[in-house]
Amino acid sequence: MPVLTRLIPSPVVVDIRPGAMDDLAGLLADQRISSSGKLSIAVSGGSGQALRERLAPVLPDADWYAVADGTIDSAVRLADDIKGKRYDAVVGLGGGKIIDVAKYAAARVGLPMVAVATNLSHDGICSPVSILDNDNGRGSYGVPTPIAMVVDLDVIRDAPVRFVRSGIGDAVSNISAIADWELSHRVNGEPVDGLAAAMARTAGEAVLRHPGGVGDDEFLTVLAEALVLSGIAMSISGDTRPSSGACHEISHAFDLLYPKRSALHGEQVGFGAAFAMRLRGAEEESLLFTEVLRRHGLPVLPEEIGFTVDEFVRAVAYAPQTRPGRFTILEHLDLSTDQIRDAYADYASTLSS
Repeated sequence: MPVLTRLIPSPVVVDIRPGAMDDLAGLLADQRISSSGKLSIAVSGGSGQALRERLAPVLPDADWYAVADGTIDSAVRLADDIKGKRYDAVVGLGGGKIIDVAKYAAARVGLPMVAVATNLSHDGICSPVSILDNDNGRGSYGVPTPIAMVVDLDVIRDAPVRFVRSGIGDAVSNISAIADWELSHRVNGEPVDGLAAAMARTAGEAVLRHPGGVGDDEFLTVLAEALVLSGIAMSISGDTRPSSGACHEISHAFDLLYPKRSALHGEQVGFGAAFAMRLRGAEEESLLFTEVLRRHGLPVLPEEIGFTVDEFVRAVAYAPQTRPGRFTILEHLDLSTDQIRDAYADYASTLSS
């Protein structure tokens, strides 16, 4: 009997709309995630306090846990704190760091995890990966996909606009990542999961070509949906390939080489994607990337995030070391430092012409 379909790991519910957070208790009960309301809710110690005050009256049986930072130590501590207390689920209420800590802790104790995103800074809100700081810098840890995904657009609008812009950069970088995946298929025969690629590419294109902006609910909905689809695409492929290519290698290099100065993840990968598109000879696509990034207030040159050209060249040269075994346009071209500098001069010249 042939296998005619496959199961796709994804949330049982995705709720993206204004006021979604106020209906959280009802949603969890209706979906049979938590009819008792016995929840472990992870929030930040700072901005999470206002959200706790707002939700505590409608979730009286929940226990609240303040998370100090996005480290593996914080994730293990949260897991130890909630172990054996018979919760129905773990809720991560906050930005990417809180959600990543909650995903890891939930996986460690074997509970379903609900992601309630308060900003749209990157595609980790619904991915099967937790990015956590550790003694060696930063690590990626495989975890189950959240069982439910909630995005309250009223809350998103109150977040610093820079975080929403960062999500735009992460979403559009999918297009560059898929190009790298397809390049590896042509050169090395690496299998490409067509469904994962289609989902990630569609997510990136939807954001890239949407005429709206960060103050527009319709655009925020498309951005949130794109980030969710990117996470599901990674679940389908079983790794980060649909959303991580040369663009992310460059960003990881910034993080490792200049840990005190690196910009937001989405700012770095958006800029990295525009440069990578230029490297592969996709000049029109690269220009479209930079036009869209600039329209949304995102950086397209290293000095716009506080780096010199020399520092950018060093980051690009170092980038392939951040993902050993991953093949992108950087590994394919294997450029020398002088060649990277020339490629950057070519890229920058098109932006001023």
